[in-house]
Amino acid sequence: MQALIVTDVLNDFVYGKLKSEKASKIIPATKKLILEARSTIVPVIYACDAHLRSDPEIELWGDHAMKGTDGAKVIDEIKPQKRDYVLEKRTYSAFHETGLDLLLRQIEVKSVVIAGLYTDICVRHSAADAFYRGYEVSIPKDCVESLYEENNEALKYLAKMYSAALTTSEGIIKSWREK
Repeated sequence: MQALIVTDVLNDFVYGKLKSEKASKIIPATKKLILEARSTIVPVIYACDAHLRSDPEIELWGDHAMKGTDGAKVIDEIKPQKRDYVLEKRTYSAFHETGLDLLLRQIEVKSVVIAGLYTDICVRHSAADAFYRGYEVSIPKDCVESLYEENNEALKYLAKMYSAALTTSEGIIKSWREK
């Protein structure tokens, strides 16, 4: 089974404190991917920054996506639905102390699709941790965007270092419909 992990498509990253103009480009394809996942019974898992003041990232980036604030909420365009999973994270990785690995194993997931922000930060660290835990990783190029690096360079890194399959949202959707 495959699962869709959507990381950090949050108000603070799309519209707020750590906004990038590039972030909004991924919303249409990501929304389409999420809707298809729900219709084909692929689990949708949101991994969302929910920082505390003591988190190491706060010293580096300043207050952002603080637990309980609007900035830490998934943007309205792709907000979670009742049967989706929402996990809070306090580091770059969707796996670090979030319970994600346990959840994936309980629902018998062997492969993950990672979408979201940012390719060169949270997507990268989540892909690394998925790889280290034995999951196959797919990255839809139209559903991720980098903050600093050129997105293509960040994607090449994921493919080379973590054997991530680089594809598109349409490629993922096609594979889901064929199952």
